[in-house]
Amino acid sequence: MFGFLGSRLALNKSASLLVSNTQLGILPFRLFFIIRCFSSTISSNLNEQSFTVSYLINSCGLTTKSAQSISKKICFETSERPDSVLKLLREHGFTNSQICKIVRSRPQVLLAKPEKTLLPKFEFLRSIGFSRSGLCILVSRIPDLLTRSLEQCLIPSYEILKTVLVSDEKVVRTLNRMGSRSFYSLQKRFSNNSSLLRGLGISQSFISYLATQCPSVMCREVGKFAEGVKKVLKLGFDSSKLTFVEAVRVFHHMSHKTWEHKIEVYRRCGFSEDEIWLIFRKHPMCMALSEKKVMDTVDFLVCKMGWQPAAVARRPITLCLSLEKRIMPRCSVVRVLLLKGLIQGDIHLSSVFMASEKLFLERFVIKYQEHVPQLLDIYQGKMGLTELGFGFDDKFKISGLKNV
Repeated sequence: MFGFLGSRLALNKSASLLVSNTQLGILPFRLFFIIRCFSSTISSNLNEQSFTVSYLINSCGLTTKSAQSISKKICFETSERPDSVLKLLREHGFTNSQICKIVRSRPQVLLAKPEKTLLPKFEFLRSIGFSRSGLCILVSRIPDLLTRSLEQCLIPSYEILKTVLVSDEKVVRTLNRMGSRSFYSLQKRFSNNSSLLRGLGISQSFISYLATQCPSVMCREVGKFAEGVKKVLKLGFDSSKLTFVEAVRVFHHMSHKTWEHKIEVYRRCGFSEDEIWLIFRKHPMCMALSEKKVMDTVDFLVCKMGWQPAAVARRPITLCLSLEKRIMPRCSVVRVLLLKGLIQGDIHLSSVFMASEKLFLERFVIKYQEHVPQLLDIYQGKMGLTELGFGFDDKFKISGLKNV
């Protein structure tokens, strides 16, 4: 008991002495030393952070706000290491904007050992077929490539893709369409999802098609991927046809609410329920088109040209064609020929839109140039229909087009 009281008295005495000395402007040496060291550390950290901010702004092209934010995650006292990183990037063709994007996303790259960790990755990507500019585009889009291991991530990811895609050319194409999130989950999910499709009898070429066209589908969480595949099977798609994997691709990007909205858009365009399902079964990607694209194309084909919705439903790929670059130029030529009586009204959608450029010119332009010398100019957009006295408003609508 006495010992305890003695300790408290001693403590109180020390505290009183400290307060007294502080009031007199005198600090114990030990406390003064601690405060000075702490103050020195703060000053050092502030100087280091200030140097980093200046470097990020002046050498990497970041805004002040971005530089200040990044300086909380990474700091350096000298420019030696970051200078060597930037030098390597510029030597390999990276633009200032690409470097800025990489640093903003993965600032730790600036502290990498360029010859040891960055250069081997560039060399590997070039060895599988990436061009100089292609490599810069890929890396600036997926900066994770620079911060993850070559041996444990990049090479294994390449090998997984290669087992499905076979050729390096397809691997390059797939990586070019892949985002950071898909690349990050590739090792965990791609092989499992590929195995699921193979188990259903999907051909290697169709799996390869899906992977190259939309790699994010193949990198989807395994349970959700299986759920989408099951939905496509329930709708009666034939797993031996390309439309099966196209439907899987559509459902990957579409919620139930979005699906219902797309159905309603087609209803408003005048399609029956049976015609909507026919469109989806024949060309699933039609359901991925924007509302504006669908309505503008249907309005032109049905209201301006006179084809029935049923004809469009039987050739749904027409909806995916460019209205400005393909549909309108070809329809302009056909419209002139119909109104001049040079062709009859038995014109099929497929003969107008599915024909190659060469075949269309032979059938509808060259063949009739003696009668209408301006046809090529009409087709190329150098002359408008109004200059020949025609147009696309309702009073000029052609009603004799084949709807089969």
